[in-house]
Amino acid sequence: MERQTLEAFERKDRKKGAAGRLRRSGKIPAIVYGSHEPKSIAVLHSEFEKKFHTVSENTIITLELGKEHHDVLVKDYQEDTIRGFITHIDFYEIEKNKVLRTNIPVEIVGTPTGVKEGGLLEERLHEIEVECLPKDIPESFVINVENMAIGDTIHVEELEVPEGVKILSMPDQSIVTVTTQKEELPEEGEEALAEGEEAAGEEGATEGKEGAEEKASEE
Repeated sequence: MERQTLEAFERKDRKKGAAGRLRRSGKIPAIVYGSHEPKSIAVLHSEFEKKFHTVSENTIITLELGKEHHDVLVKDYQEDTIRGFITHIDFYEIEKNKVLRTNIPVEIVGTPTGVKEGGLLEERLHEIEVECLPKDIPESFVINVENMAIGDTIHVEELEVPEGVKILSMPDQSIVTVTTQKEELPEEGEEALAEGEEAAGEEGATEGKEGAEEKASEE
């Protein structure tokens, strides 16, 4: 379980335009909610970017707000994708002995045998929802895919789950699968398609002949 500390500042001015002024001064407006009344705070953009290259829900952050210390998780954030920086963060305060729900990233390790043979690895699930105590939060679910052949799939129910962690994601969800580069119809499917096209052609020819005969009789 990863832990980080982050200096926070109380945000008293919540009038229109205050958030914009905070951002221009190099801070990110944020809110802390959970076990107490919501607190409006701000954190330094440079410090947050330095410590958190990726924003994940499985990292416990200790916010140092003056003499107060709050253990939190990032539950949501807004980002200006054009300018490439975070504009607001929602922190969820956790309690030491209270079970919580969060999402854990999936980490893929290795190159599948099927990919070496021309297949394609598809990552279909990037996070796993879990329920556990804060002390039991996994850093990630590591999946070794080296032995996967074309057509193989790994599902949620096949994960190695640490003690004290309950998986909430559906057991039959696909996490990774190895497919062919181009989906091809089975031989039966190709034959059925060919027969269907042939039948359609014969039906069209019959209708055309009947139409011509009707026209001739009318004349």
